[in-house]
Amino acid sequence: MDRKVLDRWCERGVLGLALGILVAMPLAFGGRPQRPVAGGCFLDFWLLDPFLLAEWLMVPLVGLWVGRLWLNPKPRLLWPPICWAVIAFVLYAIGRYLTADIEYVARQELLRILVYGLLFFAIVNNLHRQEATQVISLTLIFLGMLISFYAAYQFLAGSDRVWHVVKPYPHRGSGTYICPNHLAGLLEMLVPLGLAYTLIGRFKPLSKVFLGYASLAMLAGIAVTASRGGWASTLVALVLFFGVLVVDRTYRLPSLGLLVLLVGTGLYLVPRSEVFQTRARQLFIDGQLQDDARFALWRPALRVWQENVWWGAGPAHYDYRFRQYRPLEVQARADRAHNDFLNALADWGVAGVALIGCAWGLLALGVCKTWRYVRKAPRDLGGKPRSSKFAFVLGGALGLVAILCHSVVDFNMHIPANALVAVALMAMLSSHLRFATDQYWVTARPWAKVLGTLVLLAGLGYLGRESWRHTAENVWLARAARVGEFSTAQAELLQKAFAVEPRNAQTAGAIGEVYRVQSAEGDAGYQQLTAKAMEWFARSKQLNPWDGTSDLRYGWCLDWLDRSEESWPYFDRAEQLDPNSYFTMACIGLHYVKVGAYAAAKPWLERSLDLEKKDNLIAASYLELINRHLLAGATNELGATLYQPARAAHPSPSAKP
Repeated sequence: MDRKVLDRWCERGVLGLALGILVAMPLAFGGRPQRPVAGGCFLDFWLLDPFLLAEWLMVPLVGLWVGRLWLNPKPRLLWPPICWAVIAFVLYAIGRYLTADIEYVARQELLRILVYGLLFFAIVNNLHRQEATQVISLTLIFLGMLISFYAAYQFLAGSDRVWHVVKPYPHRGSGTYICPNHLAGLLEMLVPLGLAYTLIGRFKPLSKVFLGYASLAMLAGIAVTASRGGWASTLVALVLFFGVLVVDRTYRLPSLGLLVLLVGTGLYLVPRSEVFQTRARQLFIDGQLQDDARFALWRPALRVWQENVWWGAGPAHYDYRFRQYRPLEVQARADRAHNDFLNALADWGVAGVALIGCAWGLLALGVCKTWRYVRKAPRDLGGKPRSSKFAFVLGGALGLVAILCHSVVDFNMHIPANALVAVALMAMLSSHLRFATDQYWVTARPWAKVLGTLVLLAGLGYLGRESWRHTAENVWLARAARVGEFSTAQAELLQKAFAVEPRNAQTAGAIGEVYRVQSAEGDAGYQQLTAKAMEWFARSKQLNPWDGTSDLRYGWCLDWLDRSEESWPYFDRAEQLDPNSYFTMACIGLHYVKVGAYAAAKPWLERSLDLEKKDNLIAASYLELINRHLLAGATNELGATLYQPARAAHPSPSAKP
């Protein structure tokens, strides 16, 4: 077969695999891990990390890319300036991974960054043709439309399901995402692109009707998410969009018509929308901005960053380092800082943020340089000037502006699906520099082809190995989730998962917890079970020194073995790692209950109950028992003082509290 034909098929393969990644991730909960349910099917292992699908699709994509390098005798590479910044950040991420405190967490974050980087370069160097750009753009637009339909159904029907998973956001549309805010992040990137293709693109009238309909459907999708950040960022993008077109005589009338339609619809629906008014009231009371819970997560992000200003805490370390600075009002797991800029600062430090900022800055400069060249629109026969290039540059750039605005109050760039779409838009915008100048085309010499092949094969080998390893781990973890909780079978399955991936502190802790719960039953041999639990908790602590849960459980084991004099350092360490956690306070209170120091246990349990009143059965129940005991003790002591004063004045040294 002719080399050119093979090369063309390889290019189509790269396009198909890239589309597979960009479509699969939004449909798979945005690429975010979900918890398998007991009794689920064997495919539940994908729920533990849907991003695995993107990793597996990237492996053959890179293989086809390598094939294209050698099918063409003199391949030409497109290398805009942003490529240097992307390469620099990937190398920096590798360096920070090698020095991270929590290896497993940092490695999973590194794998995501490698996939993002490979997708960026694959699009720039394989899919820079206008046909490929339009295929990707239109696919994403109509995907956004379909997900918006699903979100509208959830909103109107009051559904709390995303596929078969229950979401914790009632009366809000989230589509195929769990969190409605993240669906808004996807749609706000695609709405400007859809509108730009509708008003400016070189498409047939029927195609424009569908594009306009898809854009309006996505606007409705953003509305039913009830995401205030999504509403605000979409409004910013639309203001800029119509501001650009209204001042241009070519597009003034159609853009004004669409603007009037959108404004009129908004003025009619907003006053009648209970959802909009409720969400607005939650943010402002008596005209004052309320202290939203996400604002409380920003202060710890700054504290974490200040510990290591230049290099940051480490990839994806914010969730664990946050706990030392946990605000009183935040008792749930933080996960992210709800501000991508602060989160990046906490994880990557000034050096990492500078590289990220450099990439965005070079992208903006490239768009400015491309702008005046793509504005020179060709004229349709007997019609007005139209330009799909200009439509993409305008819509894609404003879509990225929208996601950046939303990132001030959320963590959309840490949602794999949204990050992948943003990376794809960045890559396609960067590739449009070829319309402005030819200086970024590079002919790959033989040594460059060899070097590029080695780099790509190294990335392919590492990605393939880690994907296989992570898949095998998830298979065992999913099986463990389907068997009886805290059973011996579950412990065996978890140990098989740990054998595949011996750096996962969470799995080690889960194994220890199974043995701890079994030992608590007090049957014969409970000492051996407790010893096993302590061994696994020690492993978990070694793998993740910033998680105090293993210290709490290790201390509980020592108490259970009547070695309470040894357990306090572990409880003390847990308090240092998470001093404002209601769970930590409750566990320390239980420690004092175990040693019989009821008066000492009371303030710990009271503090735990102050931090979390609703779902804190441990503190509530034990505090009630302690109060009864102390009251009974006080009554007995008073009676002894009244009727036997001499005996009460000299209590027995063996008396217990």
